[in-house]
Amino acid sequence: MDYPNNNPYLGHVSTYSMKYSIYVIFLALLAVYSPCTAQELYFPERNEAWEMAGENQYDYNAQQLENAVDFAENNEYSGSRDLRIAILEGFKREPFHEILGPTKKRGGPAGMVIKDGYILASWGDTKRVDMTFSVTKSFLSTVAGLAEDAGLIQDTKDKVANYVWDGTFDGEHNAKITWEHLLQQNSDWSGELWGLKDWADRPPNEGGLDDWKYRKLNEPGTVMEYNDVRVNVLSYALTNVWRKPLPMVLKDQLMDRIDATPTWRWYGYDHAWTVIDGLKMKSVTGGGHSGAGLFISTEDMARFGLLFLNNGKWKDQQLVSEDWIKKATQPSVPNVNYGYMWWLNQKGPRHWEGVPEHVFYAAGFGGNFIVVDQKRGLLIVTRWLEPSQIGDFVKQVYEAF
Repeated sequence: MDYPNNNPYLGHVSTYSMKYSIYVIFLALLAVYSPCTAQELYFPERNEAWEMAGENQYDYNAQQLENAVDFAENNEYSGSRDLRIAILEGFKREPFHEILGPTKKRGGPAGMVIKDGYILASWGDTKRVDMTFSVTKSFLSTVAGLAEDAGLIQDTKDKVANYVWDGTFDGEHNAKITWEHLLQQNSDWSGELWGLKDWADRPPNEGGLDDWKYRKLNEPGTVMEYNDVRVNVLSYALTNVWRKPLPMVLKDQLMDRIDATPTWRWYGYDHAWTVIDGLKMKSVTGGGHSGAGLFISTEDMARFGLLFLNNGKWKDQQLVSEDWIKKATQPSVPNVNYGYMWWLNQKGPRHWEGVPEHVFYAAGFGGNFIVVDQKRGLLIVTRWLEPSQIGDFVKQVYEAF
């Protein structure tokens, strides 16, 4: 219908049309630039064949990525495939070191490079279950996050002695230790757990037994010391908080919900039993350098990594809070490259050149890694890569984009 020039509604209609057009343009621009509307993530169902990316789905140099995979396959971890031998050799300078839990002969190099959930490259036997050593620590950290999300731990800055009062955190020094200190490995907890003494785990290069036993303790929060005994103290404390074995917590709260296979296992030392609520249960380890720890396939590692890639959300379920992931990936005061049992690619002693600083990763003995880049939707899982070559490998992957 034609409106006469003096129609009182004509100006109103024109103004409305203009505002509507601007609004449509704004939404279009938002769709282009908003990271939330980037490629939708793909989440594989349990036991289905993991989808490969389409031929033209992403813009990257396929040959360069293939070269990176060749690099990973040609730089296999130099230790024995019989991991009992590799463990005993790798930690032979520790006094009284012995294997106390299950081990398993490993496979060859394996891995996956994933973009937005889709596989860009895959090599080796990705379904094989292997030990994963200190990658277990990032799973243990997540169990602590689930405890905070559930309100079982009010705050990681709380003193652990307020939750675990059986003597494990008695004494002037140990009473100061918070959950955060344990998670950042700067507690300097002093004592013995499952027959293992804290000072005998990864002792300094200098000195001997008496120097190590009678050293001056560091104030909690001031010095990071990578130490499995203290990690296992965290596991024991969390077992007391959850009042159930941590593998059950991980299975029910996380692994079943991300459709992981039933093949993974989380072990403790053979003699690491405790009794809670009248029930005998195993306290698991956060690593494997005396045996035990998490045994898992590459694909199930990738599922765990994909959960963190999507900031704790699997499909439409928020399984781990965004607040926890943000806190877990913040640099600690004594070590800019370490958060809550996740390594951070900040500028520091463990920075990988040519790789973005926002990247964080789980790392374990023998070259086991889960590398997460939330901003680019990129996930890298690699196994049995010579550890000294990981920075070069990840850099080569990034050079493909």
